[in-house]
Amino acid sequence: MSVPLYEAKAELFRLLGHPVRIRVLELLQEGPMPVRDLLAAIEVEPTGLSQHLAVLRRSGMVGAHRDGSTVVYALAGGDVAELLRAARKLLTQKLTEQHELLSELIQAEASSS
Repeated sequence: MSVPLYEAKAELFRLLGHPVRIRVLELLQEGPMPVRDLLAAIEVEPTGLSQHLAVLRRSGMVGAHRDGSTVVYALAGGDVAELLRAARKLLTQKLTEQHELLSELIQAEASSS
């Protein structure tokens, strides 16, 4: 039985719905990183990071390989970085609109005083 596209998209966004996973993806945009470097950059317990990395691996967003005894993670493709850039752009637009509204409110308050 196939899953409707909108449900598959909702599942994708659900798996991206945790700050640790987003942070991992952002860090990996800079290039492949060993787990120890990810741990140093993200304040989370090793077991927690391991669980989030497993979710990202199962989703196909990240891949991993061994370099001796070190596991190195990397983005699975450029589409993930593009998705993060699009999210950043949307957030920037939203915050800009909120800032403009706040400025208008401050001006209106100053004018009425």
